[in-house]
Amino acid sequence: MSDDAEPPTPAQTPASGPGQASGQTSAQASAQTSESSGHGAPLHLGQHSALPSSPEEAVLDYVPNPRPESLFLVRFAAPEFTSLCPVTGQPDFAHLVIDYAPGATIVESKSLKLFLGSFRNHAGFHEAVTVGIGERLFAEMAPKWLRIGGYWYPRGGIPIDVFWQSGPAPAGLWVPEQGVAPYRGRG
Repeated sequence: MSDDAEPPTPAQTPASGPGQASGQTSAQASAQTSESSGHGAPLHLGQHSALPSSPEEAVLDYVPNPRPESLFLVRFAAPEFTSLCPVTGQPDFAHLVIDYAPGATIVESKSLKLFLGSFRNHAGFHEAVTVGIGERLFAEMAPKWLRIGGYWYPRGGIPIDVFWQSGPAPAGLWVPEQGVAPYRGRG
């Protein structure tokens, strides 16, 4: 590599981010990258980032919670989420709603968008996909509380809704309804 060449971006090195050792989680690599840069800058924000080819290759960025003393809820809605049926290979569509009460960190939204987009070519049952997203976010970000609702559109005539949460919501946390109506067909 020449002296004027830029180092590879995380999108160019999907199996491991900068400084990511084998067996290291993407959150550990993100934290290590932020520490080594001296300013805690996210890997994706303000950068061109290619869509990861799989959820396993996606690197989620976490930044310090700007209000760590407050109990509040963050909501992300992904009304056009897509993955693949593991049996037929046909696309499955869902409206995902992710709610969490941050701990020390929050997930950076562009990295979350890239992570969710990486499921476009990922084959998985609705249950595995929905619960897997919730569990990964909870394990890496360590929020006070997290829940995910996966409202899957019908395939084979049956809509499937999948819900997961890390435990009871903290006392005093305002948790609004997720606001996604049950599937009604033409009714």
